[in-house]
Parts: sequence; structure tokens; C-alpha cells
Amino acid sequence: MHAIVASVNGGLNWENVASIAPANGEVLIKVHTAGINRADLLQAAGKYPPPPGASEVIGLEVSGTVEALGDGVSGWSVGQPVCALLAGGGYAEYVAVPAPQVLPVPDGVSLRDAAGLPEVACTVWSNVVMTAGLTAGHLLLVHGGASGIGTHAIQVAKAMGARVAVTAGSEEKLGICRDLGADITINYREEDFVERLRRETDGADVILDIMGAAYLDRNVDALATGGRLVIIGMQGGVKAELNIGKLLGKRAGVIATSLRPRPVDGPGGKGEIVRAVRENVWPMIADGRVKPIIGAELPIENAQQGHDLLASGKVTGKVLLRVSE
Repeated sequence: MHAIVASVNGGLNWENVASIAPANGEVLIKVHTAGINRADLLQAAGKYPPPPGASEVIGLEVSGTVEALGDGVSGWSVGQPVCALLAGGGYAEYVAVPAPQVLPVPDGVSLRDAAGLPEVACTVWSNVVMTAGLTAGHLLLVHGGASGIGTHAIQVAKAMGARVAVTAGSEEKLGICRDLGADITINYREEDFVERLRRETDGADVILDIMGAAYLDRNVDALATGGRLVIIGMQGGVKAELNIGKLLGKRAGVIATSLRPRPVDGPGGKGEIVRAVRENVWPMIADGRVKPIIGAELPIENAQQGHDLLASGKVTGKVLLRVSE
């Protein structure tokens, strides 16, 4: 089979690699489309190795059809359209996935577009709802509102009856966020999000943050009493000073989570998250309240171009790689 291989001199090449078969409890998927995530860019740069036992091939989500079932797997059939959350291996013609991480393609969504759903849906639901407890009437602040995660988070929060504030770096991106339902849109190049929220709200009940250190103190300032800051990215660095007094005064919390290294089974595992997404988010997609936002699609042979596009910050929503027709 073929897969993307990162060369020692940089760049991503579509090359022959060893074929794979599903192990016990796994589903073998013939990949139609793979989604690109920022973790993929880090792995390609040698800064984010896969978890122990995971494929060395880049790629954290795919759509495709079931090719074969490993021993002990039921509930899926050969030829069935599916999408899946991966620990790695997505940039390939075939990928073997633990069965609990496989999802049916939602009603009304194309096989192509389904590749842009597993990672954002599992990230948003596990962090915003399962971890931070967002509910109807809350205010959610999303940094990077026009990103794949941001565009999905806006729609899910609105479908739940929450209010949404977002930050983004251009009026074009903010307009897209408004079209998706964002109530408060903040150009971080021109306006301080803390001051804006103070003028119009009592603070954010939940903040979904991709920046990390650079935004830590201001994020705490932006929290409402009892609020929760969930950090899922470190684009703004890894070390910052935390004012515990501010947290005490607001009875607030700061939480940092990751999805890829989680176990398949058990409390907080990927299987639990995928089941929750299928139960709660897939109906939102099926009835049109939430839709995948696809910013670009390229052939898998152009994976490097896709990585460069995502890194540029010029794309809205997900970037996909087409593996097969």
C-alpha cells in the first residue's frame, strides 16, 4: 500500500510501505479522505511523536469504507461508509482502527466531508461539554473561531442553547463566525478580548483555548465566576505565570487536556468520547444544526502543500487530503 512518509530532509512523500491487517478488535478502513490537524504539522516537524504502539504514519482522522474486520469486532460490515478518530496512520490507503473509535458517516454528509469531523467533534465535545460542563445559557469563548475546531465549536454550542464569543484575526473570518452563529466577534489584532467581554458580559463560563501561555493571564481575567478555562493547544508557548488569587476570587478552574494519548477504553478514553459524540453530536449534524466546514481539499500527493496551507492561517475550517476517488 501507499502512505505519506516524512523525509529526513523535510517534506512529505507518497511512497510504498508495508501492507497492514486488522488486529483483534480493529477495523481496517480503505481511506477515501484524511483530515489535516495541527498535531500533524508538529509530527512532521519531529516535535510530536505518536503514542507508544501507534502508527508512525501521520494522520488523526479519516473517512472511507470498511475493508475488513478483526477478530471480536461486530456492528460493522465490509463496504460500510465510516469515519474514524485515530492515534495515527491516516495519511495512507488503508488504516487499522480500534473498533470503538469508528463512527458511521452522519446522515446528510458526504464521505469526503466526513473526514473533517472526528477530530473536531471529539475535541470539542470532550473538552467543552464533558470536561468544562457547558450547558444552555452559558457563554463560550473560542479562540481561533474560524479554525476547524472553532467553526465546529460555534455550531455545537449554539445548538445546545449557549452564547458564543470568538476571536479571529480578520474581518473576513469574523464574518464567517457570525454566519455560523457567533454572538460576539472580536478581532484580536485590534481589540482586547478581556475588555470586550467585560463591557458586554459577566465573563465566559467556558473558554476553549489553543494559545496556552501567551493568553493564560488574560483568559483568567475573562472568566466568569465559576468559569472553566480549557487549554488544548500551545501555539503561544508552554510556560506562564498563573495568578492563583484570581482563580480563588472567581472560584474558577484551569484545565489542560489532550486527546491523542488517551487510551481506547475506560473512563475518559477515546471509546467513551466517540460514543458520546455519536449520541449527542451526530443528531445535530443529521438535522442540519451542525455542518462540516471545509476550507480546502488537495490530493494526498500534495500533503506538504496542505500542511503549508494550514500553517499559513489563511484557510477557514478543515483542510482535507483526497486519498482515493
